[in-house]
Amino acid sequence: MNNIEDAGIVFRNITKRYGTDSSAALAVKGISFEVPRGTLTTILGPSGCGKTTTLRMIAGLESPTSGEIFIGGKNVTTLGPAQRNVSMMFQSYALFPHMNVVENVMYGLRMSGLAKEPARAKAVEALRGVGLVGYDDRLPSELSGGQQQRVALARALVLEPEVLLFDEPLSNLDARLRREMREEIRALQQRLSLTVAYVTHDQAEAMAVSDQIIVMNQGLIAQKGSPRALYETPHSEFVAGFMGEAMLFPAVAGADGTVALGPLVLRPRTAVTSGPVKVAVRPEAWRIHRQGAGMLPARLDKRAYLGAVYEYTFETALGPIFVVSSDLDNVLAVGDEVQLSLGVHGVSVVGSTEAARTNAE
Repeated sequence: MNNIEDAGIVFRNITKRYGTDSSAALAVKGISFEVPRGTLTTILGPSGCGKTTTLRMIAGLESPTSGEIFIGGKNVTTLGPAQRNVSMMFQSYALFPHMNVVENVMYGLRMSGLAKEPARAKAVEALRGVGLVGYDDRLPSELSGGQQQRVALARALVLEPEVLLFDEPLSNLDARLRREMREEIRALQQRLSLTVAYVTHDQAEAMAVSDQIIVMNQGLIAQKGSPRALYETPHSEFVAGFMGEAMLFPAVAGADGTVALGPLVLRPRTAVTSGPVKVAVRPEAWRIHRQGAGMLPARLDKRAYLGAVYEYTFETALGPIFVVSSDLDNVLAVGDEVQLSLGVHGVSVVGSTEAARTNAE
């Protein structure tokens, strides 16, 4: 970490234990990270990994057992939510059903002491900013899920928070609306240079909206970095499997830096210690050839047509291999004999999950 003043959010060695029993398990185990000002960081992980607890500690809804939290350069570790200048958007939107749209958006401003007319003007402007014009007098029950989402977003933004927090904001929406809303959230974040911490369990959503992703597992940070870095160069089996589909194969790293995966010779982009390793391969990394030398012989066992791609399962000396192919012109038939090779992207050498945890940076 360079300068606390330059960062939107800083966590320093934060732990969280629920209850007063010192022998109780830690929900969060000494994590440190920063969210640079004006960027969006997603905290990603399976249920129970500590991601929601971490978000609630940023908001001030939970207090850390130890460590320090800084927001906008200010130590807020012991401050309550009202003193932190953060806004949080919940999964349920938490709109007041008896208030119309503009009253919902005005609510926080009125509670902070702003007069009715200036508050209304600010609320109308915030609603325009999220694409809701002409809905001021409608009740939440008269809105679609996407419109309710925009109202909740306007209510969070109108307070001009130092930090904006999202807790699974898109989980109640259908697939198409989810894609539209994540694009809108990202565009709004970039246009207003907002500092955002965003929690989700959806890897595709995280990759679409984030500058930085923090993958958590069992209260620890498994890895953090850009979406591309986590997808293409995972440090552990856990991250490789969690950041999209990946098959793991035992392989051997040689003294010359190459890795032997059956008949295939890989040249990792980062140095690898010689000895047994595991190779994580994305389904789209495989290349299919009708013939060739120095490749992996394979026989097509199953296929499925998904519109934009074919899914193939091959039988090979390495076991079954799952391949996603976008080649719709050269379609294979079950029983076809082919040769498989690997591209540059979507192939990474990983250590064991346990070893990688100590090297999560």
